[in-house]
Amino acid sequence: MPDLSKITCIEDLRAIAQRRVPRMFYDYADSGSYTEGTYRANESDFQRIKLRQRVAVNMEGRSTRTTMVGQDVAMPVAIAPTGLTGMQHADGEILGAKAAKAFGIPFTLSTMSICSIEDIAEHTGRHPFWFQVYVMRDRDFIERLIDRAKAANCSALQLTLDLQILGQRHKDIKNGLSAPPKPTIANLINLATKPRWCLGMLGTKRRSFGNIVGHAKGVGDLSSLSSWTAEQFDPQLNWGDVEWIKKRWGGKLILKGIMDAEDARLAVNSGADALIVSNHGGRQLDGAPSSIAALPGIAAAVGKNIEVWMDGGIRSGQDVLKARALGAQGTLIGRSFLYGLGAFGEAGVTRALQIIQKELDITMAFCGHTNINNVDSSILLPGTFPTA
Repeated sequence: MPDLSKITCIEDLRAIAQRRVPRMFYDYADSGSYTEGTYRANESDFQRIKLRQRVAVNMEGRSTRTTMVGQDVAMPVAIAPTGLTGMQHADGEILGAKAAKAFGIPFTLSTMSICSIEDIAEHTGRHPFWFQVYVMRDRDFIERLIDRAKAANCSALQLTLDLQILGQRHKDIKNGLSAPPKPTIANLINLATKPRWCLGMLGTKRRSFGNIVGHAKGVGDLSSLSSWTAEQFDPQLNWGDVEWIKKRWGGKLILKGIMDAEDARLAVNSGADALIVSNHGGRQLDGAPSSIAALPGIAAAVGKNIEVWMDGGIRSGQDVLKARALGAQGTLIGRSFLYGLGAFGEAGVTRALQIIQKELDITMAFCGHTNINNVDSSILLPGTFPTA
């Protein structure tokens, strides 16, 4: 276990990940669509929100513990589903799930993961985790995915609603993104500068999409995978599909990708247990508002009829606290976790979680609170934060 005590912020982890992860996979994680305006706003809009410092308040006995869809969590943070996580670091999803389990927060596995549902269950002792699914044209494949998630002891299903079609990400096109990497001269030169990553990949058998290859009809290897994925995301997705998946799943259902109050009300009507205010990390509709800007209006529109969470731009415990103050029962982190993973593997994920929790705890205390469940918008300086 490396000594990471001098790693003091998520930016430290990002800088190391950038050095250690091959360019095409680092850029995949650290980019947005088109001008990347929404991607940048997700972070910068948090910085405009100012906190009210309080003094002479008893700061003993602090707790960041709360719940997300009835599950006890060490802090209001879960690991978001991220595709190609196992290309940031060998066996990345397994390492992330193990770190999340040890820390006491939920881990979400993406359909487009390198490690499979069964891999995560096996390596975490069948500890409950969450699984994310898309609506695809092959409904039989989706049904079997859901059945596999049930068999693996998944405790909630996240349905991503904002990926019917793909936003263009310039860096992925320029890099020729693929899993595993295409052996172009530029990619081979770049891989030669990442010996640690290459050794890790040589030591694992998991280098493709573990939930898809060998499970979807007509996809037996990588050569048939790209054509299958290009055809499978269903542009006809509608609320009837949400109802179908909810019935098929039968457990806790979380809807990801809500950015409008009208859609939030439809999410309530669908019977889902939680919604995630999310613009897909700025990777889909460039020009959409940041997630934190959209959060208060959506929270006000649905009240207590559904749990409201958010993701997008969270790089610190202060960001988590601000989201909580503006109506989010929970938050999800994608890039912050991926930076830690790319930098130091499982230990890096753990360090990212430690950094976020410590800053959340200390900032909460400076704002005059000792229990995360009592935090509301009164901790924020009026005029600096978005309102409904």
